[in-house]
Amino acid sequence: MLGDKKTKFLLIFIVTFSVLLTSLSFYFYQAFFSPNALVDKEQGRTIKIPSNATFQMVVDTLYQNDIINDVVSFSFVSKMMKYQEAVRPGLYTISPKTNNINLVRMLRSGQQTPVMVTFNNVRIKEELAEKISRNLEISEQQFMDLLTDSVYIRKFGFEEETIMSMFIPNTYEVWWNTSAEKLFDRLYNEYNKFWTEERKNKASQLGLNQTEVSTLASIVQAETQMADERPRVAGVYLNRLKINMPLQADPTLVFAVGDFGIKRVLNVHKEVDSPYNTYKYTGLPPGPINLPEISALEAVLNYEDHTYLYFCAKDDFSGYHAFATSFNEHLSNARKYQSALNRSKIY
Repeated sequence: MLGDKKTKFLLIFIVTFSVLLTSLSFYFYQAFFSPNALVDKEQGRTIKIPSNATFQMVVDTLYQNDIINDVVSFSFVSKMMKYQEAVRPGLYTISPKTNNINLVRMLRSGQQTPVMVTFNNVRIKEELAEKISRNLEISEQQFMDLLTDSVYIRKFGFEEETIMSMFIPNTYEVWWNTSAEKLFDRLYNEYNKFWTEERKNKASQLGLNQTEVSTLASIVQAETQMADERPRVAGVYLNRLKINMPLQADPTLVFAVGDFGIKRVLNVHKEVDSPYNTYKYTGLPPGPINLPEISALEAVLNYEDHTYLYFCAKDDFSGYHAFATSFNEHLSNARKYQSALNRSKIY
């Protein structure tokens, strides 16, 4: 009788244990392998995990943005995989119907989605800081602080007037949580990649260093938006530099005055006392007046060799210019353009 009770108890224990084990195994399987992220969605979503974020902040972000359905199972898997102590910041793309194990693996390993940073059509430092930081964790002010830190930028071989020449306008792939300092390092490396030995040699043959090429390229870019005309414009300025003739570049006056809304440069603007006034001072200004594009830099390095000393915008407002070798020829071109401005009431 006693043996029957022991057998019965043992059977009940085995059955109960088997049920519990089966239930526990099923829960484990469900927690790890069943879809828990974007279960009912067809498209992926991105989340931003800021630097110094806690695990709870990650959970709140996932849940409040309707990315995960079951917080408990996600937290359980995270604990089992020790993600709670290994939160890594960044921008992450989560695919529809992702299970907890794959989601945690991605977040724990820091498998970020890169961000594309593009900057062009930049005139001043504030615009550069705004465009560079637009899609990143760093703030515009953080990057601006570095741009204006004379001690910091000297480490890269630049001064406050020349630092803009370090940035080569392009599209760069970076991590969302890249620090301002690391971004500076990255863009300095891109600058060094651009300045190959061949380009350095071309600059040297012009009697210019890399910063001076950028400065001249910025003027060329401001003078014409026509990429095919830039080598010819560059040739004009190089001819003037050779004979120590003032560059007399209107865009430098606009930069000196600080009013980018000026449509027509007048004699009063030519009186401004500034090292950027290329009517008053010969040679190149202290630094770039904008962020020259690669086409403008290449236009200087591969300038058109000619005898032109003057150019003036064509009176058809096509964006192209009329070039001249003599001052009298230039005056004739200038009168045509000024008459066109007057007819169009551009004062």
